[in-house]
Amino acid sequence: MRVHTGFLLGLLAFVASVDSALAAEESSAITAAPPRAEGEGPYPQLILRGVTVLSGTGSPAVGPMDVVIENNRIVQIKGVGAPGGSIDPDGRPKLIDGGRELDLNGHFVMPGLVDMHGHIGGKQQGMPAEYVYKLWLGHGITTVRDPGCGNGIDWCVNEMRRSERNEITAPRIFPYVFFGQGQPRPFITPAQAKAWVRAMHAKGAVGVKCFGYRPDILQAAFEEIAELGMGSACHHAQLDVSRVNVLTTARWGLQTMEHWYGLPEALFDDRTVQDYPAAYNYANEADRFAQAGRLWAQAAEQGSERYEAVISELLDLDFTLDPTFGIYLASRDLMRARRADWHDEYTLPALWDFFTPNRDNHGSFFFDWSTEDEVAWRDNYRRWMAFVNDYKNRGGRVTVGSDSGFIYQIYGFGTIQELELLREAGFHPLEVMRAATLNGAEVLGADDRIGSLEPGKLADIVVLAENPLANLKVLYGTGHIRLDDNNQLGRVGGVRYTIKDGIVYDAKALLADVRAMVAEAKAERGLERLSQP
Repeated sequence: MRVHTGFLLGLLAFVASVDSALAAEESSAITAAPPRAEGEGPYPQLILRGVTVLSGTGSPAVGPMDVVIENNRIVQIKGVGAPGGSIDPDGRPKLIDGGRELDLNGHFVMPGLVDMHGHIGGKQQGMPAEYVYKLWLGHGITTVRDPGCGNGIDWCVNEMRRSERNEITAPRIFPYVFFGQGQPRPFITPAQAKAWVRAMHAKGAVGVKCFGYRPDILQAAFEEIAELGMGSACHHAQLDVSRVNVLTTARWGLQTMEHWYGLPEALFDDRTVQDYPAAYNYANEADRFAQAGRLWAQAAEQGSERYEAVISELLDLDFTLDPTFGIYLASRDLMRARRADWHDEYTLPALWDFFTPNRDNHGSFFFDWSTEDEVAWRDNYRRWMAFVNDYKNRGGRVTVGSDSGFIYQIYGFGTIQELELLREAGFHPLEVMRAATLNGAEVLGADDRIGSLEPGKLADIVVLAENPLANLKVLYGTGHIRLDDNNQLGRVGGVRYTIKDGIVYDAKALLADVRAMVAEAKAERGLERLSQP
């Protein structure tokens, strides 16, 4: 496996100096998605009859409504009565010849979800693109920002274009390339960084994701990114954060921070570096993540002078937080993450192998994870969530990102977990929905096309039989456990239809395809279930 010195594919630890942080694995491209064999439409006209609409803008639910779609765009959302009242058929939008209508009385519709941190996967985990895409669409995710293009920029851009043409069953893809990807040697001058940004833009990258770098070189790169109108994201890795934290990059024009690294460091008021133990080695992920769970406790307290100064400046800079709460869930409750409902039927054995504690794979650091580590991480979450909620309450933009494919997080399921964690952080369910839809579209510069249910926008729509505002668990592909009136235990929920570009996908059928992939992979290995150490 060829990996340029500096960082391994995805979020693997830096193993040398910052100056050599270069590129993701160029030879890791997985098999591209097969030609689309699923979905019906788009239609000259498609009418969703009698639905309750969650617009994604933060406004409350309203219905019953008829949503009229022509080809791939919403053209009308019309009220057709009062809840529980009668509906006058003469006052409803008329179906034209060649059109289709879906009787969805009692159903809820919302915009397609926007996952701002969705790695498509690669050979390291052994994940085929079809598996990842169907899990995403099966959970109502119609747009994904790939923060790194670990399969190579050419591969990622090709998949983006195939998805745009609806040649494959996949969400919209916004490719953000790793800073330095494809560069044979470290950047020595700012001019080299600018030239690289221009080259990536010419290849079709719409944004860049960095981990840190020498300040003058990174600043030059951000200047070129802004000049070209590209997007930017950063995971402020510890090897550079003492020189480049969130405030530094935000002042240079960074749009979004990934996870939370770099934010506690910006909040330091009685130190300049994290309190690392003497034996700490960043390349040892057991060290890295154990100490990461103790970082927020070293930051300025909520409401302090430093806290207020940092939050105010980030707000003034129109900065966006993409917290990815879900990817660290195992750190605060390892047993729960390992035994999640979906693993047995939806986790491919190769992915499970990748997750199993070992020293070689990123995020598989649970060699000796203790009660003390979990308690520290729970406190970490409390402080982290408080900042994110404060930021939202003061008008700051927060988005939804999952980072699935690592640390026991499964594509699609991890995105829904992120919604639940925003709710835990204090977001109203309507605020959760806005973070997962319109906010992400705004960052991508696509809010004129996607992110909310409004006339003129593309028909990216999620259809559910249950109310997600009352219970976000009904978005999971495994549904929600409920006792019925006959005292029988069963599951309800799951997305019924995912509509992308006016094409109607049976979400449950997509998930059935995934279950079949997993069953076949297990049969090839002679497995009945995933092994547990």
